Amino acid sequence: MAWKNEQEVDVAITAVASVGCQVCADGITGFIDQVKHPSWRSNDVAPPQVGDRLHAVVSDDTRNPPRLSALQRDIDIARMLRERE
Repeated sequence: MAWKNEQEVDVAITAVASVGCQVCADGITGFIDQVKHPSWRSNDVAPPQVGDRLHAVVSDDTRNPPRLSALQRDIDIARMLRERE
């Protein structure tokens, strides 16, 4: 099974780096760029930590690993796109 663009997934952070964090769900590994995690946009959100659980959306399923976003704005856009299908 592979993730598809605009798919929402619940993921767990498995590694953190200065450029973003690696996440995993259902045996699939993905990556959330630092600017796609809420903590990089707000001082009110804690930085990512290994073990954190996030609700995210797949933003680019062609990359290896797939890129995701945990920003509510991107999740809302994905929902709107899925409604149009």
